[in-house]
Amino acid sequence: METEFQLSRQGKTEMILRYLRKNLVFFAAALFCACLGMVFNAITPQIIRVTVDSVLDTQEPQLPAWAAQWLDVEYLRANPLQALWLAAGAVVAAALLRCVCTYGQRVSLSKGSEGFVKAIRDDLYRHILHLDFAWHTAHSTGDIIQRCTSDVDVIRNFVCNQLVEVVRTVFLILLYVGIMVSMNPRLAVVSVVFIPIVALFSGVFYRKISSRFQVADEAEGELTTAAQENFTGVRVVRAFGREQYEEERFQQRNERFSQLWIRLGRLMAVYWATGNVLTALQVMVVILLGVAETVNGNMSLGAFMAFVSYNQALSWPVRTLGRVLSDMSKAGVSMDRVGYILNAPEEEDVPEAKAQDLQGDIVFEHVTFGYQGQKVLDDVSFTIPAGSTFAILGGTGSGKSTLVHLLDRLYDLKEGEGRITIGGVDIRHIRRESLRRQIGLVLQEPFLFSQTIGENIAATRPGVEEAEVRHAAMVACVDEAITEFQDGYDTVVGERGVTLSGGQKQRVAIARMLMQQAPVMVFDDSLSAVDAETDAKIRAALRHEMEGATVILIAHRVTTLMQADQILVLDEGRVADMGTHSQLIARPGIYREIYDIQMSSDDRRLLEEGGMA
Repeated sequence: METEFQLSRQGKTEMILRYLRKNLVFFAAALFCACLGMVFNAITPQIIRVTVDSVLDTQEPQLPAWAAQWLDVEYLRANPLQALWLAAGAVVAAALLRCVCTYGQRVSLSKGSEGFVKAIRDDLYRHILHLDFAWHTAHSTGDIIQRCTSDVDVIRNFVCNQLVEVVRTVFLILLYVGIMVSMNPRLAVVSVVFIPIVALFSGVFYRKISSRFQVADEAEGELTTAAQENFTGVRVVRAFGREQYEEERFQQRNERFSQLWIRLGRLMAVYWATGNVLTALQVMVVILLGVAETVNGNMSLGAFMAFVSYNQALSWPVRTLGRVLSDMSKAGVSMDRVGYILNAPEEEDVPEAKAQDLQGDIVFEHVTFGYQGQKVLDDVSFTIPAGSTFAILGGTGSGKSTLVHLLDRLYDLKEGEGRITIGGVDIRHIRRESLRRQIGLVLQEPFLFSQTIGENIAATRPGVEEAEVRHAAMVACVDEAITEFQDGYDTVVGERGVTLSGGQKQRVAIARMLMQQAPVMVFDDSLSAVDAETDAKIRAALRHEMEGATVILIAHRVTTLMQADQILVLDEGRVADMGTHSQLIARPGIYREIYDIQMSSDDRRLLEEGGMA
């Protein structure tokens, strides 16, 4: 997946604000509780200061007027034991109030963060569903999942925890520095001077590790992709005895991923070790100068104890600034990775596109198309009369499936690459939703959801009666196989339909498409996994169900195609021949060569017994 995409600082800010907007009340409440908790936390050193200086000693308490009027110093001095109990009770009360604030902060933050991350996930999921087919084929599922899970969690952690922590830290610094300045301005300056030093060191560190976090994040995406591919393809791995190979391949990626994070861990260790030295140096300097100030009479003992307490409380938040900046680097990378998806252009219809019923002939006019510079179709033109059965035959890579993808607008033709019309209307002027709802498509490798068989069949018409589901299954010749399962139509097929055989999955997919009741039905080699006899039975049953519909058949088996009204033969992306079976068999060409190779006495018998879908 691309890694060069980067959001601007404004783009990242707009992304955060867009998803914060609906949850601002919760974040505001969390910040209010956090700041109020800091106020209660700041009260404790003042209680100690007053107790030491004004109760145990004879100094006048240096308190605001509103606080001083509630304090009877003479009484407390006359009853020192009671004064100590009152001081202890005040400390406990402040701690309890701080706990209440912490509870409010955590609850509000939890609600806000979950609303924030839910909005991102909803947008990602909706956006991914509306990205074009070419985008999905160009990006691995594992990396997409990793961006939608791990990267979203990194963003959530930074925005919902670290940014709140930044505001809390800034408020704490302003509050505590203000109190410290009022107590001893010279000592406060010494204490504060270390803050920009730590901040500068953290900023340099942030720049150093930002690119390394991106590399590590991409390595995690590769690791997730490797695991996802092997878990979903476990039967192939087992069938070909590739366990050892895949294990070594995974271990190599896992080793690279681990080494990248070990190197990051070393950098983090250097940062925290250096931070410890800076913090210890700051505390040592403040204590030494504070002792000198106290000895010289410029500062009371209680004030010194309170000052050291405030200074100690400042050291940890300032140190965590580095972690915040570190998380900012990770969050910045994750925002780029998530923003890459959110900024990918969705499928869009032209302004004049409208919903309409598909009626009339399907016409391909001089269609030329390719993938990533490699031409797949070259000047292909043909007409599929409405209500007819049209077959397409060709070798692997000849462009058969590409024709279907273009018809369903999974890919769009660019200007100068020809056009496709239905009833004379360019399909680019038909809304995709309307077009796809009226084109039933069964692929060679159908995808089934991890639901029951009945739910898979009814996927195109949720809530339909069970009788209709069974009827569609009977037409697809899969009802008997389904009823043999212990739970029948309530059997859960498992991830990607692992419970069913290849032929059963194809037939369930055919039943699902029949439920759609689409006027155009496409079978893209969708009977390749069933035997010739079952193929014939299905075609005979389908003949009556598809009366009036336009049917497009793609297959390698001649018996599946030979009774079509028209047969198109593709060769290396060009029209090699076209006609009815009798016309094509009467002249030399690719079709007759395939016919001679495939036909046997059994095929002839099935041809006589079976019908044409």
